[in-house]
Amino acid sequence: MRFLIDNALSPIVAERLRLAGHDAVHVRDYAMQAEPDEAVFDRVLSEDRVLVSADTDFATLLSLKRKSGPSFILFRLSGKRTPENQAALLLGNLPTMQEPLLNGCVVVIEDVRIRVRQLRIGSG
Repeated sequence: MRFLIDNALSPIVAERLRLAGHDAVHVRDYAMQAEPDEAVFDRVLSEDRVLVSADTDFATLLSLKRKSGPSFILFRLSGKRTPENQAALLLGNLPTMQEPLLNGCVVVIEDVRIRVRQLRIGSG
């Protein structure tokens, strides 16, 4: 899969995803760490990537733009917030998240559960 890791997360997350065989980049790879969320959102759309962040503003952008993509993974962890743990959570759960991510969804990874919501924002 193709991922773009937002500046709210460590570049280590992108590195671990690459080591597992995924096409993963961090916003720093594009020198976009100081860019507004909308610019990051547009980059994700243009490259057909899944956005991974701990910033809830991207869900708002999805809603405001009435888009059915890109897919977005949001980390909402109170404990164990290390990049290694975040990457392990992603990789360990990716088999069950892959199809929804390819079809447009928001995945919220919390301490005790993972929620997947299909995007139907632009369809109505």
